[in-house]
Amino acid sequence: MADTTAAPRVESIGADFFDDPHAHYRRWRAAGPVHRVRFPDDVVRWVIIGYAEARAALADPRLAKDVGQVEAILHEKRRVTRSDPNVSALLSHMLGTDPPAHTRLRKLVNKAFTAKQVAGLRPRIEQITEDLLDATADRDEFDLMEEFANPLPVTVICELLGVPFADRDDFQAWTRALVTVVGEGEDEERPAAGAAMVGYLADLVRAKQADPADDLLSELVLADDDGDRLTDKELVSMAFLLLVAGHETTVNLIGNGMNALLRDRAQWQALCADPAAVPRAIEEFLRFDGPVDMATVRYTAEPVTLGGTEIPPGELVYVSVAAANRDPARFTDPDTLATDGHTTGHLAFGHGIHFCVGAPLARLEATIAVTALQRRYPDLRLAPAALTPRWQTSTLIRGLLALPVLTR
Repeated sequence: MADTTAAPRVESIGADFFDDPHAHYRRWRAAGPVHRVRFPDDVVRWVIIGYAEARAALADPRLAKDVGQVEAILHEKRRVTRSDPNVSALLSHMLGTDPPAHTRLRKLVNKAFTAKQVAGLRPRIEQITEDLLDATADRDEFDLMEEFANPLPVTVICELLGVPFADRDDFQAWTRALVTVVGEGEDEERPAAGAAMVGYLADLVRAKQADPADDLLSELVLADDDGDRLTDKELVSMAFLLLVAGHETTVNLIGNGMNALLRDRAQWQALCADPAAVPRAIEEFLRFDGPVDMATVRYTAEPVTLGGTEIPPGELVYVSVAAANRDPARFTDPDTLATDGHTTGHLAFGHGIHFCVGAPLARLEATIAVTALQRRYPDLRLAPAALTPRWQTSTLIRGLLALPVLTR
């Protein structure tokens, strides 16, 4: 039996981590599925990398999500007392709450964001996809991230929520500042980004309250469960969650998947010859290099033992779904992309009560995007500059900064 009394060694996340986190996870895995890790802000958190342990942790109510308690623990570890009220307000959505608050919020969102509504988006997503690819039709080279993988989900979520597409550069810049890893000291851009995002979304909510339209944010404003409605603060934080999760994850699902696929000509050509296999390939993209590395933070409300290691109460815990999805104890040859297989059980969208509400939309968008790319550009390949990829510096989002491709 593992020794649960000796604290595991402290690993660390440095600048080289983001280029290839899996190289770190493979090294860490040799010592077990649960680790203490020093982040760039010098705070030690616990990171779970084993599949069985990650799946258990994601559904364990002892690993709580209340954003107020998370902030209190973080402030104590950083030995600071102040918090950013705007960032706190943005994070007070259903991913930052526990039952019964989470149950209430999820129920109200589910009333507005239905499977039927997602299915009805297919024609519009296909049209946006074709329009974007039309714009690249006479090009020998283009940046797949900037000109396709990014604007497709952003356009969709803007139209779905009722957010002006013209504002995309602003809210994407604010999002990037909020999810980028903080180094030593406080990130100067984060408070400004939080304030700008809160102000923007609050104005948008007020506009929908005054004049509801045929969009998801208006549906959330009007959502009613026996007299229970979302407050203004809840509407702002929920709009933030759906806006950010609704574009960042799908942008990088498409980008990461195409980056991996185009590095293997045989798999790309096989998929081009069998378009019906694209939905299956999307599941492998999610497993192999999904858009989320570590799920949003949890804390131990009481002692929790995972993988033979006891995590004391009051500790911050991250579950690396990316590492779990490459656990050789669960997946055969996990570091190899296999789009011809039958990937099941990956944790890219989470597990348990916080399973991603937008998973059907992400799958639909990615399937349409990859199918269109293979039909339009069967000879698509990575440009030389893409052979040395540049990645975002975020433990939450796993995504490329650019992906230049050649069309012929």
